Amino acid sequence: MLDSVLIANRGEIACRIIKTARRLGLRTIAVYSEADRDALHVRMADEAVAIGPSPSSESYLVGERILEAARATGAASIHPGYGFLSENAAFAEACAAAGIVFVGPSASAIRAMGLKDGAKALMEKAGVPVVPGYHGERQEAEFLKQKAYEIGYPVLIKAVAGGGGKGMRRVDKAIEFEAALASAQREAKSAFGDARVLIEKFVLNPRHIEIQVFGDGKGNAVHLFERDCSAQRRHQKVLEEAPAPGMTEETRAAMGAAAVAAAKAVNYAGAGTIEFIADGSGTLRPDGFWFMEMNTRLQVEHPVTEMITGQDLVEWQFRVASGEGIPLSQDEISIRGHAVEVRLYAEDPDTGFLPSTGRLDLLELPESEGVRIDTGVETGAEISAFYDPMIAKLIAYGPDRQTALDRLAAQFDRSLIAGPKNNLAFLAALVAHEDVRRGGFDTGLIDRDLARLTAGEVGEETIAAAVAALVLPKAAAETSGWQDPFAATNAFELTGRRQTGVRVEVDGEPREIAIEWQGGTASVAGGIASGAGRVVRSDRGTYAVEAGRAVRVTLVDHLARVAEDVEGASAVKAPMHGKVIAVDVAPGDRVEKGARLAVVEAMKMEHAITAPRDGTVETVFVTEGVQVDQGAPVVALADEE
Repeated sequence: MLDSVLIANRGEIACRIIKTARRLGLRTIAVYSEADRDALHVRMADEAVAIGPSPSSESYLVGERILEAARATGAASIHPGYGFLSENAAFAEACAAAGIVFVGPSASAIRAMGLKDGAKALMEKAGVPVVPGYHGERQEAEFLKQKAYEIGYPVLIKAVAGGGGKGMRRVDKAIEFEAALASAQREAKSAFGDARVLIEKFVLNPRHIEIQVFGDGKGNAVHLFERDCSAQRRHQKVLEEAPAPGMTEETRAAMGAAAVAAAKAVNYAGAGTIEFIADGSGTLRPDGFWFMEMNTRLQVEHPVTEMITGQDLVEWQFRVASGEGIPLSQDEISIRGHAVEVRLYAEDPDTGFLPSTGRLDLLELPESEGVRIDTGVETGAEISAFYDPMIAKLIAYGPDRQTALDRLAAQFDRSLIAGPKNNLAFLAALVAHEDVRRGGFDTGLIDRDLARLTAGEVGEETIAAAVAALVLPKAAAETSGWQDPFAATNAFELTGRRQTGVRVEVDGEPREIAIEWQGGTASVAGGIASGAGRVVRSDRGTYAVEAGRAVRVTLVDHLARVAEDVEGASAVKAPMHGKVIAVDVAPGDRVEKGARLAVVEAMKMEHAITAPRDGTVETVFVTEGVQVDQGAPVVALADEE
């Protein structure tokens, strides 16, 4: 067994790797950027080395700095986690040249499976079924448009070097193709440094099913069954589970055999995942699935496989990297029970899941029976604009699927997040959705039912309770006869009769709440307390919490109001921190509601900023290439006369 490991990553996956490495007796070395100086993974490791400024392009993606840290600390191995350098063949080669074990596959395997076009050609030779499409070298827009016509709409444009939904666009009509292609190529170039794409037939009612594989680099490979990752938004996984609902033994055997053949085709070593698209219009069939891609690393969703097999996949990685071989034979691996995982993100479901940044004022994720929490942050941590905004992974296990889902639903009720916008309430609604409950869903579920899944808000009574917590304690200091605002009576003893309006902001939106009292009891319009919600106070503010949602309630300083208009015209603001990569309007332009005004790139993905109403562009505050903060004005619209 190796004696030490440097984890070339951050966040929850770095913490996850440290836990297993420590159990196996390995010395652990963390690396960190300026933004992560006080991060949880830094404190957990035995040693930690600074590797550069906050942008990942100047720290976590700089292979030489990682290697310098490994050499300086005497690390025997480097575990790349997922993302960053985990699928970088040149980095794997550099590790080998430095005499440091790369805990992952060979550089040749990464290269063979790293580009989707070449991987599909290789899979065809290995007898693995692939999705019909164009995987060639020609990249002229007119040629690709013709290929899309020949394949038949709808089609999927996919970045050749892609992953994580970046550089991917579904196109339903020929008239939409050119704009979608240009956008996919820009995003692919930004995310992967490679603008090339391929065109595939889009499978209607698709299910995304993947197989976990392990190889020893000596021609041997096994699989650890399947995971269903069909619940997605913008081609990114939201909910994953194992085993897949409705999977038959015949189809499982066929998928497993295809996945093992794929791994053997590149003499694979370590953990990998073969991703398939399956026809979800009926029962899963042995002839109804096709190869999409291979991820030559550990997957984000690997915990559900660990839960149903009882195996630690990170331990398997270390053992294979140490030359011990695959820990179990295929016949020794079995399925027990069911596991479901959701990804808890700092993002706003109400604005198209745009990333949200800021301090985690409160993070309560209590562990309970059958629930595992994988996280790399805690209360007080900063969700940075520089990295993926994951807060935690919640994994629930049970003897059957319904028990696992019930345990996950109960976990949502016990959890609390305050600070950045987050998807906790959305995930609770998704897990409660009848199609998810019965296991009859495909990759289009979230898009079809998005309005329903994002519906709901913190109730007026719960907000009123937060207002009471803010206002009445202040009055208590000045007026005799007031009680503790959190007293069990939920009432406040006063004298006389009065009524006044209190100006507050609820997540930055101005509101006015009426406070009145009579007969010795004070109340806030709508009631002081609500059985459906609760009020939570921290050193960062007061929050009204209900059904997984938390809104910050603050009193308004009448002398320090921030104007909502910019020079008499309403400002269209940046929904997140990012880089402006396109500006589509100029002062004097007339625009209709929904027209694209600009494009902001955040976390390697493009987000269009559109006009909220008809109007005339009065001012453009940004230019291409500038960085903008969340809430910064981008364009000012004047009302049309």
